[in-house]
Amino acid sequence: MMLCYCSLPSSLLLVIFLFLSSPTFIFFSHGDSHFVPVQTPPVSGWDFGEKYEVGFQWGSGRSLVEGPFGAPVESSSIVLAAQRTQRKDPLNGFKRYTGGWNISDHHYWASVGFTAAPLFAIAAIWFLGFGLCLLIICVCYFCCKRQTYGYSRTAYALSLIFLILFTIAAMIGCVVLYTGQKRFHSSTTNTLEYVVHQADITVEQLKNASDYLAAAKQLGVDQVFLPSNIQTDIDEIGGKLNSSASTLAERTEENADDMRDLLDSVRLALIIIAAIMLLLTFLGFLFSIFGMQSLVYILVITGWILVAGTFILCGTFLLLHNVAADTCVAMNEWVQNPTAHTALDDILPCVDSATTQETLLRSKEVTAQLVNLINEVITNVSNINFAANFVPMYFNQSGPLVPILCNPFFPNMADRTCTAGEVNLNNATEVWGNYVCQVSPNGICTTTGRLTPTFYSQMSTGVSLSNALYNYAPVLVELQDCTFVRETFSDIYGDHCPGLSRYSRWVYIGLVMVSTSVMLSLLLWVIYGRERRHRVYTKELMAESAQGTEGEKES
Repeated sequence: MMLCYCSLPSSLLLVIFLFLSSPTFIFFSHGDSHFVPVQTPPVSGWDFGEKYEVGFQWGSGRSLVEGPFGAPVESSSIVLAAQRTQRKDPLNGFKRYTGGWNISDHHYWASVGFTAAPLFAIAAIWFLGFGLCLLIICVCYFCCKRQTYGYSRTAYALSLIFLILFTIAAMIGCVVLYTGQKRFHSSTTNTLEYVVHQADITVEQLKNASDYLAAAKQLGVDQVFLPSNIQTDIDEIGGKLNSSASTLAERTEENADDMRDLLDSVRLALIIIAAIMLLLTFLGFLFSIFGMQSLVYILVITGWILVAGTFILCGTFLLLHNVAADTCVAMNEWVQNPTAHTALDDILPCVDSATTQETLLRSKEVTAQLVNLINEVITNVSNINFAANFVPMYFNQSGPLVPILCNPFFPNMADRTCTAGEVNLNNATEVWGNYVCQVSPNGICTTTGRLTPTFYSQMSTGVSLSNALYNYAPVLVELQDCTFVRETFSDIYGDHCPGLSRYSRWVYIGLVMVSTSVMLSLLLWVIYGRERRHRVYTKELMAESAQGTEGEKES
């Protein structure tokens, strides 16, 4: 039997990739993780050395990677987040993009990037336009003859009022930006910790399965033992499960550390932007009010560059806000349509339903055959009182009969309920311990009992292996067919996506408010400074005129 575990680490790593990279400015690109398919031991029988042999032959398994078991499963195709992603595509003549959510399609990125085009255009127009205006002002200041100042009380009052209003708006925007980044950081961190927790659960399940198989290999080779090839296969299974678990744990820890560093960097950058813009707004207002024109000009040039950069950052955050929202909608639709072919099929290596059923069927077959082998030994050896001269079957069996092991499956692999007189996989080892006798140096029971310690050890090994396959095969199947990933997606959509969307919008709104308010404040610094100079000049001119008039009257 072949169990394909190659998809386990990459599936969990993809969860980290999709929900932690989309809303936080970065998209991780890592190589494909390949794990050699794990092969379970082909149980063909138990060897009892020279004393006796109980054989059991069963059909050879087929590799799951060769194709599905049984008839192919037909499934339809759907476009994820089709309505939400209908945006203009600049790479296709500005026609509506109809491919849905697909991060591997450059048309998707072009269409979602076009939503932020107005902000990028504003940044370019502002940087070039205001820079050109500054250049013209400088040329006129140094090259042109100064004209007589004109003064308007209305212009002066309006420029002062609007300067105060936009200064207050910039401060409010900084507060919104700071609050939004704080909650956005908390939301993304909670999402990250949830995904890491889910990955840790998977690692624990893989290690538990490996430990269970390792415990099943504890053999006391005496009268009853597993063939050496089965022991080797158990070692290989345990090694590959441990390798998969270790790789997943390492990748998860590495990516989680990178994401934590990234989130901390984003948080620090937004805090610095909010602080600088707040300080710039306050100083610009203060210097304008007190007429410190040289310092105002320095702040204008600094603000000119900062505003352009903030608009670009605002557009980037809007783009990623839309991508995160698209991803959440796509996750929800993918969860609701588990059999449909979607863009996620090229990213998540989920096994189809038929192949998954074969994995479960093969694991059931192994469990059932091991139970049958144990029961063959109990029925044909332990529970028969052989004559003393019937070597090697005789080891002085006596006392109550050993109860047989409950087979959890019928011959058609349907679930079966245990009947009276049977012991199940969970308590068989404990119950059989009451039937173990003490043995002499030559292996003959010296006390009442029907199981020698070595015999009991071998049977316990078979029970442990059966229990491992019975309990952990469904868990591994859930990882293979992406049931685990779907449950994780569903939880993220319901519990984390609303917060990510809400607080990324807060950050975007805060950046828009700060950028727009500071941009208009820069213009008002220049306008108000000009009106203030004109007002001072007009007052001085009026004072000189008044003094001249009084002098003429006195003369």
